[in-house]
Amino acid sequence: MDITENQFGFVLYYYTYCCKRLFLWAMSISKTYQFSEVEDKWYSYWLEHKFFKSVPDEREPYTIVIPPPNVTGVLHMGHMLNNTIQDVLIRRARMKGKNACWVPGTDHASIATEAKVVNMLKERGIAKTDLTREKFLEYAWEWKEKYGGIILEQLKKLGASCDWDRTRFTMEDDMSAAVIDTFIHLHKKGLIYRGVRMVNWDPKGLTAVSDEEVIRKEVNQKLYYLRYAVVSGELSVVSGENPTTENIESTTYITIATTRPETIMADSAICINPNDERYTHLHGKKVFVPLINREIPVILDEYVTMDFGTGCLKVTPAHDLNDYELGQKHNLPVIDILNDDGSLNEKAEILIGEDRFAARKKIAVLLEEAGALDKVEEYRSQVGFSERTDAVIEPKLSMQWFCKMKEMAQPALDYVLNGEVKLIPDKFINTYRHWMENVRDWNISRQLWWGQQIPAWYLPNGQFVVAKTVEEALDEAKKLLTDNSELTTNDLRQDEDVVDTWFSSWLWPISVFDGFKDPENADINYYYPTNDLVTAPEILFFWVARMIMAGHEFKGQAPFKNVYLTGIVRDKLGRKMSKSLGNSPDPIDLIGKYGADGVRVGMLLCSPAGNDLIFDESYCEQGRNFANKIWNAFRLVKGWEVDAYLVNPNTTAIKWFKNKFHEALTEIEDLFTQYRLSEAVMAVYKLVWDDFCAWYLEMVKPVYQQPIDAESYNATVGFFQNILKLLHPFMPFITEELWHDELFGERSAQDCVIVAQLPAIESVDAILLADVEKLKQVVTEIRNTRNTKQISPKEALELHIKHNSAVDYNAFVPIISKLGNISTLSFTDDKIAGAANFMVSTDEFYIPLSNNIDAGAERERLLKEKEYLTGFLKSVNAKLSNEKFVSNAKPEIIDNERKKQADAEAKLKSINDNLDFLAD
Repeated sequence: MDITENQFGFVLYYYTYCCKRLFLWAMSISKTYQFSEVEDKWYSYWLEHKFFKSVPDEREPYTIVIPPPNVTGVLHMGHMLNNTIQDVLIRRARMKGKNACWVPGTDHASIATEAKVVNMLKERGIAKTDLTREKFLEYAWEWKEKYGGIILEQLKKLGASCDWDRTRFTMEDDMSAAVIDTFIHLHKKGLIYRGVRMVNWDPKGLTAVSDEEVIRKEVNQKLYYLRYAVVSGELSVVSGENPTTENIESTTYITIATTRPETIMADSAICINPNDERYTHLHGKKVFVPLINREIPVILDEYVTMDFGTGCLKVTPAHDLNDYELGQKHNLPVIDILNDDGSLNEKAEILIGEDRFAARKKIAVLLEEAGALDKVEEYRSQVGFSERTDAVIEPKLSMQWFCKMKEMAQPALDYVLNGEVKLIPDKFINTYRHWMENVRDWNISRQLWWGQQIPAWYLPNGQFVVAKTVEEALDEAKKLLTDNSELTTNDLRQDEDVVDTWFSSWLWPISVFDGFKDPENADINYYYPTNDLVTAPEILFFWVARMIMAGHEFKGQAPFKNVYLTGIVRDKLGRKMSKSLGNSPDPIDLIGKYGADGVRVGMLLCSPAGNDLIFDESYCEQGRNFANKIWNAFRLVKGWEVDAYLVNPNTTAIKWFKNKFHEALTEIEDLFTQYRLSEAVMAVYKLVWDDFCAWYLEMVKPVYQQPIDAESYNATVGFFQNILKLLHPFMPFITEELWHDELFGERSAQDCVIVAQLPAIESVDAILLADVEKLKQVVTEIRNTRNTKQISPKEALELHIKHNSAVDYNAFVPIISKLGNISTLSFTDDKIAGAANFMVSTDEFYIPLSNNIDAGAERERLLKEKEYLTGFLKSVNAKLSNEKFVSNAKPEIIDNERKKQADAEAKLKSINDNLDFLAD
């Protein structure tokens, strides 16, 4: 059957209409963003198309090296925050046209990994002591290959866009060789030496540990008050005998308070402040150590605080760092009474072989029986625990390898003080300076097997040489001996210890680019120095400062330009999140519940740089809701039908949002420059949720089931596309999903938002933006009037404007009429009696009301509002009349208070006018 042209047009229109309705029905099935269907798809796509891969080229490089997580680790909230920030920075740099390179990797974590391997062997019925070093390392590598990559796989769930082809491990061959070469280099310079020093000793792990591996915990203890009898005249007591009244001054004792009575056998002196008049009579005296009756001197030093405890200090140089330094100053003997496992040795004279804590209980009984225990009090104080084994740390004198820090610390301090390395926020500069100016030598040896074995070789006569291989060590050894003809490699024994894990990670920014293996290779020359380092303040000295030292020593320049210091993630009670407290959610569970985009936004919303963040799961919920808001805004726009013949009635809305977008873009760029990422994500959040969704889309969306004009539609699609670009660094998955929708046209395989160029900032019409802010206030007041007067939103109203400002309301008539449901808008020179009125700036607005308004109820409502505003204005005026407040407050705070003052005065005037009308 033949059809006419008009009939064909109708059929085509009806077919298009049905398709559109079908699409809208289909879209309504998924009113929320289904992140679980999106995340794996796009992450695999990015990997497949190598969007994360970086090779040197002509572009400006932007480089971040990941703080390598321990191979024993799984993703925790600190990792979540740290790596979200890094990914935001790297994605943003990529979209700015830079060659973005984010180098991932893991740290071999000597103590933690060895503990894991020992536990694994224990489950198999194997003891470490039954194995050779080589066999143990085989098991360690087996464990690492099975479990060591878990955390990196978890980072992929977060969306981390690392160049995975560059993944490094601190114990791979090339990186281990760099550690050994560094050790030899520093030893030749005289910066590494071997000696007996006080260290943090882990009696369970049987190794020295660094300060950052000691966790301070508040614990309940007992404070024991012990009596030390004063020696009389020149008489003395033979060890083992009780002092008698002949050699003890009549009833003269000195009382010492200690939490560690089991260490009294290691006492070398009693110290008092020379200015303490209570103890002047003890100057030059000696006292007896209780139970063992060994004489020790009373020494004078202002180190002792007179008003703390009894004002007397027992000095035990072998078992306390401060006591050790005091002992060095006064040339006191060092008596080490503890074995490596924390049990008492022969030097203790009593309780030999007892564990230190068992000895503490037993010695308290012995002291009481001897009349040397004055009293015991409950006491709460901080005690150091091993981060890895949870054993109480023992300060211990030990033969260890040390690296001199003073010489290397000064250049590292200078980099920060002269601004070549910026600490963000800069409040950490003083902390950094204090550390660097009071730096101590670094204990770099660990009594473990998992790690880089120290390249020192011992000769039969006890001498040692430092060399890379046993063959090189033999050559060095022969130089030391006159009779060396019979010396072979079998006569040399390599040091059993390994170097501290930090001794490999301080080389990280250089070694990841093979800067030691090949110092002039293309990667190190292109990517070094890196740009930004994101890490935690607690390792500012232990890792960051040392990397700067290594960078200066081996490359002649700092390894990075900016150090962004995150805060500690805490719960709502202010406690640091940890598995032991059970107050930390599993990040993978959070991602499964709220989506990676939602969790990323949630973490960033509450994370100002350098300040601890109080995490609440509701932030992640807010992030997920934001993703749903974006998703539904997209559904709305995609559901519009376009009529190419319609004329745009509302060009002002398009002009406004374009200017609003660039105003926000300017602010966001500035916030990124200052590394204020939390504020940056909030600025994007407000732009999208408030300005785009709540205002712009409402301004331009067509009447229900009616088409939209092409100009408004195309502008909106363009705005949406720019919003996706702005959102992508924060929310990579939903933005990539929407970017590829047909709404935005055909996309090639490489046309992805991950590499889309960020919009360039354009000039802003500040007058237009200010006028629209007033327009928004007008619409809000109209809606408030409807609410207070109980007028249906469907009922069209008249609006009359008494115009006193420079705002051209004629340009905004379509927007006011649409958003306020205004049927008639006119201008007047007079007040309108009987109308509801309000003021915006200096302009007055009147809405005539129907006769069914309850005048009494309305008067009562206005009087209550007047009472509130009067009180509010009084408090604002009090602030502004306070000279101290005005002189000390920031200008923006003063401006804000003055704005509150002006708004309150304008509203009061409007209320008084309304009350006058009701009175008439």
